[in-house]
Amino acid sequence: MNWRNPWLLPILILVLASAVQLDLPWWSLAVVAFIVGLAIAPTGRVAFGAGFSGAALSWLLPAAWLAYQNEGLLAHRMAQLLPLGGSVPALVLVAGLVAGLSGGLAALAGAWLRQAFQPKPLA
Repeated sequence: MNWRNPWLLPILILVLASAVQLDLPWWSLAVVAFIVGLAIAPTGRVAFGAGFSGAALSWLLPAAWLAYQNEGLLAHRMAQLLPLGGSVPALVLVAGLVAGLSGGLAALAGAWLRQAFQPKPLA
């Protein structure tokens, strides 16, 4: 398997986070992103990008699909509770942003933890 494929990490986080969130709480996506960042991500930048995109898509796609399925009725009511002016697309984007930041920071923490315990080369 080619671990350097740039699409591997976001797709892995997207699939695993979506599967885990079916039975576990919302924050389980951060645990998945942390483990993937700890185990596979080569650098912190790659880990954050993969965690952000994978986790954001794991919320953005279902939120957009559900808003489309019920013609945005519930999403419109939820957007009225928040300072979004009742905008359904803004609510979907905010949901993706919250999930993306959670996943990105968790994957970055995982990558940094692995780098903290790697032996440093002698100069």
